[in-house]
Amino acid sequence: MSKKVVIAGSASLPEKIDYWKRIWEDQGYLVTAYPRQLPVETFFEEYPRVHTEFFKQITEADILFVMNEDKNGIKGYLGAESFAEMGFGVARDLLHKNHLKIVLLQVPDSSVQSYDEIMLWLQLGWISLYAANR
Repeated sequence: MSKKVVIAGSASLPEKIDYWKRIWEDQGYLVTAYPRQLPVETFFEEYPRVHTEFFKQITEADILFVMNEDKNGIKGYLGAESFAEMGFGVARDLLHKNHLKIVLLQVPDSSVQSYDEIMLWLQLGWISLYAANR
């Protein structure tokens, strides 16, 4: 049985999402969830269901890959939603000892709001960097 991977990151980067989805699948992983843009006209109707399903997939994953690509001129951009998903994964692992491996693509720029927490979580070993997993 393939290990399950959830990709978190900005839905506004579909080419990067497709790239990382292929990378994980080419390594034999099953990508069960990844960011998708929702149609503007049905956003408020779809968002609660899609968001709930995304968090459900995190609870069932072996790996949460946080695709913090460079965006808006910020190295390792990490938005509030992706940080919330990563925080959910950390909490899941700490509370339930599910051994979710949380992998961050790269260290974000120090201007990223969650920078201090990310550096602490790296130091504590709660998350790791992608390059360290190769």
